[in-house]
Amino acid sequence: MRRSRLLSLLCSLVLTTATFVAHSQEAPESRSDVRVLTAARMLDVRSGKLIDNPQIVVRGGRIVSVGRAGDAVPAGAERIDLKDMTLLPGLIDMHVHIDSDPTYSGYTYLQFSDRFWSAVSVTHAHDTLMAGFTTIRNLGSDDWNDVGLQQAIDAGKVVGPRIVPAGYAFGATGGHCDSTYFPPSMNDRNAYNADNAEEARKSVREVRKYGAQVIKVCATGGVFSRNTEPGQQQMTYDEMKATVDEAKMWGLKVAAHAHGAAGIREAIRAGVNTIEHASLIDDEGIRLAKQYGAWLSMDIYNTDYTQSEGRRNGVLEDNLRKDREIGDLQRENFRRAHQAGVKMVYGTDAGIFPHGDNARQFAVMVRYGMTPTQAIQSATINAAEALGRSDIGAIETGRYADIVAVSGNPVQDVALLESVVFVMKGGTVVKAAH
Repeated sequence: MRRSRLLSLLCSLVLTTATFVAHSQEAPESRSDVRVLTAARMLDVRSGKLIDNPQIVVRGGRIVSVGRAGDAVPAGAERIDLKDMTLLPGLIDMHVHIDSDPTYSGYTYLQFSDRFWSAVSVTHAHDTLMAGFTTIRNLGSDDWNDVGLQQAIDAGKVVGPRIVPAGYAFGATGGHCDSTYFPPSMNDRNAYNADNAEEARKSVREVRKYGAQVIKVCATGGVFSRNTEPGQQQMTYDEMKATVDEAKMWGLKVAAHAHGAAGIREAIRAGVNTIEHASLIDDEGIRLAKQYGAWLSMDIYNTDYTQSEGRRNGVLEDNLRKDREIGDLQRENFRRAHQAGVKMVYGTDAGIFPHGDNARQFAVMVRYGMTPTQAIQSATINAAEALGRSDIGAIETGRYADIVAVSGNPVQDVALLESVVFVMKGGTVVKAAH
C-alpha cells in the first residue's frame, strides 16, 4: 500500500513538473498570436502622409508597434508581406441598415417572414467586412436585428464588422421613422414614437435598455418613406433637446436623420452629434455645424443606384421622385459644406444599395471636392472621433489591429478602395491577399 502510494505520488510529481516546464516554455514566449505586417506603403490617416516600407506588429488583436521594415520583431512571429500594396486602417461606415435588402423595396418585402431579415443580415455583414469595412454604425433596424447581429459577431458565431447598433430609430407619429405604408386597419406603428419631450426621454431609455449604443431620431421627412417630404421638420427643438440630454446622461451619442434646412438647424442647436443626409442644408446650417462641432454624414453615392435600379426593385414612383429632386442638391451642398470646413464622416445608407458596395462613395466624394486623403480620413480617423472611440480608425499602437490593404496607391486613385484585397479585423486575417 505504502509502495503504491509512493509510486502514485512520484508519478503525480513528474506530471506536475512536466506541465510546469511545458508552460514555462510557452507564455510569455509563445508567439502564436503575433503577426508582423509589411507592405510597400501605409497611409497615416492622422497626418495624411504615406509611409514607405511600414512594419506593423500585432499581438492579441491589438497593434503593439508601428515601425519600418527591418526593425526587430518577436521571434516566431507570423510574417505577412503584402508587397506592393498600401495599408490603411479598417474602414468605418457611419450609416448603414444591415437588415435591409434594396432588391426588395416598396411593398415587395412583405412576401417574407419577419425573421427573413435577421437571416439575410448575416450575409450583409459578411459582405461588408470583406469590402474592408471593419466597423459600421447601424442607424435603425426592425426587431432588434442589429443588436442581435452585433452580439452574434462579438460572440464569434458569425463573421462581420464591429457594429454600433441603434436598434429602433424613432421620431414623430406619422413621420419618417414611423410606419407610413399601411392603412389604419393594419394599426402598424413604431412603438417608440415620441410626440413630446418626455416621450423622447422614455424612448431613449427603452432602446438603450434593449441594446442601442447610439440613438437615432428623425428630425425631418424622408425620401424612402410614404406621406413625408424631405424638407418637412417633424421633431421640435424641445423633443430633440430632451433626446440629446437623456442620451448624454447615459453616455450615448445622437444621430439625426435630417434632410430639410429647418430640421438640420434645430438638430444642431439641440446638440445632435451627427447630422445624417443634410441634403438641404443652408448657409445658417453650415455656420451652426461649424459653431457646434456637429459632423455631417452625407450619403452622396446611393442616388446612382436607386435611380438606375429602384423601379425594378419595387421602389414606389413617389419615392423615386423625391430621390431625383434631392440628389443633385445634396451633392452640391456637400461641396459647399466641405469647402466651408464643416467636419465630415463617411456614411452611405447601405441597404438602400447593396451591402458590400459601401466603398463606391469615395469616388463621388472626390468628384464633389474632397481629396482622396480627405475622403479616406472621413471613413477612418474622423469616424472614430465622431464615435468617441480611440481604439479604431488609425494604425497606431494600442488600437485594434483593423487593417486593410489595396493594390496600388489609393491616394492617387481612391477607386482602388472598391477592391480591397486584404482584411484583418482584431488581428485575425478574414480576407487574405492572393
